[in-house]
Amino acid sequence: MNILGIDPGTATTGFGVIKQEKNKTEFRILEYGIISTDKKLSDAKRLCVLGEDLESLIKKYRPDAVGVEKLFFTTNQKTAMTVSQARGVVLYVAERHRLPILEFTPLQVKNFICGYGKADKKQVQYVVQKTFGLKKIPKPDDAADALAIALCAGYRFGKAWG
Repeated sequence: MNILGIDPGTATTGFGVIKQEKNKTEFRILEYGIISTDKKLSDAKRLCVLGEDLESLIKKYRPDAVGVEKLFFTTNQKTAMTVSQARGVVLYVAERHRLPILEFTPLQVKNFICGYGKADKKQVQYVVQKTFGLKKIPKPDDAADALAIALCAGYRFGKAWG
């Protein structure tokens, strides 16, 4: 079982693809990184780039499910709008491929990964590093967050469907 985790954003979207191992409680990383868009492009073109890159990831790894971070209340309305637009593209592309979508708030991800919903980014990165046996903390932050989201989705999807 392959799981695609997404930390949406217009400028930078983190992604992580993990594969469930035979014992069903362990996962290994297939790929992680970011999808970046040029700030000189219009919002519509940036969202198109995001959609095309997500299509490529789905075709390459054929995930069984997609984990996506849910929006949370923020005081910066401009950021909330652009993240909402990117999230919409992610949801659209996943649904177009008829993939189950599992959504998690940042609090849920932190609680699952670290056992504490108010853990900071460094704590999440450290646990992701140890969980996957990486020599270094995964960078950038968006990619590490996407791996954490993928892990949450992997356990939730495996429990619900396995």
